[in-house]
Amino acid sequence: MAGKRVIVGMSGGVDSSVAALLLKQQGYEVSGLFMKNWEDDDTDEYCSSREDLVDAVAVADKLGIEIDVVNFSAEYKERVFGDFLREYRAGRTPNPDVLCNAEIKFRAFLDHALGLGADRIATGHYAQVREADGLYQLLKAEDGTKDQSYFLYRLDQAQLAKTLFPLGTLYKREVRAIARREGLPTHDKKDSTGICFIGERPFREFLSRYLPDNPGEIRTLEGRVVGRHQGFMFYTIGQRQGLGIGGNREGDGEPWYVAAKDLRHNRLVVVQGHDHPALFHDRLKATDLNWISGSTPHCQWVYSAKTRYRQKDAACAIASVSAEQCEIEFAEPQWAITPGQSVVVYESRVCLGGGIIESAERTREDSRASECPPGAELLKDEG
Repeated sequence: MAGKRVIVGMSGGVDSSVAALLLKQQGYEVSGLFMKNWEDDDTDEYCSSREDLVDAVAVADKLGIEIDVVNFSAEYKERVFGDFLREYRAGRTPNPDVLCNAEIKFRAFLDHALGLGADRIATGHYAQVREADGLYQLLKAEDGTKDQSYFLYRLDQAQLAKTLFPLGTLYKREVRAIARREGLPTHDKKDSTGICFIGERPFREFLSRYLPDNPGEIRTLEGRVVGRHQGFMFYTIGQRQGLGIGGNREGDGEPWYVAAKDLRHNRLVVVQGHDHPALFHDRLKATDLNWISGSTPHCQWVYSAKTRYRQKDAACAIASVSAEQCEIEFAEPQWAITPGQSVVVYESRVCLGGGIIESAERTREDSRASECPPGAELLKDEG
C-alpha cells in the first residue's frame, strides 16, 4: 500500500488501539495522533487525558509506530463548547459528541493530518464507509449494540472520502480478543463514557460555573405548583431523577417526569408515569440539517430514524423538507423527543443524515391521547 499513509486518532482506548493495529497489518503506513481537546481544570480528578496519553503512547510503542500530540482545545472551545453553552442557555439539551465529531475529529484533525502528508485518517468508531455510484455512504456497524453512526451523521462527502473505520465489520468482543491476543496494554481498559470536560464531576456543579441559575416553578399539566426548579439547563425531557418532588406523589404514586419546558413563563412541566401520554409525540421539526449525500431525501418515503442514541430505529416519513428545516412523522408516537438532541434518518443500514430537533408535537389521536388532561397544549412547540 505504497503512498497510503494513514494517521489514526488514538485516544488511549482499546478501540483506537486495535484500529491502528489492523491498519498496520493491512499494509498501511500508520502513525498515531493524540488529540487534547480540553484544558480548563484539566485535572486527574475528573479528566483522564493524562492517563489516556500514557496508554496511547504505550500502544504506539508496542506497534512500533510514531505518535504525536496536538492541542485542539482552542478549536474545541470555540466550535463545540460555545455551542454547548448556547443551547443550554436556550433551554435545549445539546449533544456535544455530534458536534465534536464534525468539527474536531473529522475537520480539525483531518485538516491537520492532511497537512502532515497523510492520505487518510482513521478512528476507532463503530461505523462503515462505502462508495456507491460515485458517492460515499455512511453505514451502520455490524455490531448493532456499538454502532456509532448516530454521532457521525454530520459528516460530508469530503470527510468520508478521507476516512477509514477499521472496526466497522467487527463486534466489540472481537476487538477485545484481538487486543488481548496481540498483547496491547489497553486490552482490558474500561470504555470511556461521557465528555472529558465534564467527566465524572457533578453535572450541575460544572454547568453552574458557566451559566447562571434561573429558578422557576415546577407545575403539572393542570397548572398546580409542585416544586421549584433551579434552571432549565439542569433538566431534560423525560428526566426522572433530581426533580426534588418525589415526596409529592399523587394517585397511584408513580414518579414524576419532565414533559416540557414552558420557556415563556420559565416553568418546568411535569407528569406522573413513564407512559404518560404527554411524553409521546409523533411529529417533530428539525433544523440545522446535514444530508451526507448532499441531496435531500425524498418526501413521503418510508425511512427509519432515531431521536436519541440508544433508541431503536422507528419507522417514519419525511413530511416536508427544505434547505432550512424538515418535518418528520413517525408511524408510532415516540417517547421524550428532546429539543436540542439530534434526529438521524436511515434507509436500511445507510445513514442519510439528520438535524437538530427544534420541537415536537402530537398530530394523531391514539389510545393514550384520551388520557391527556386539559393543559396539554403547553406541550406543543415548547422546549
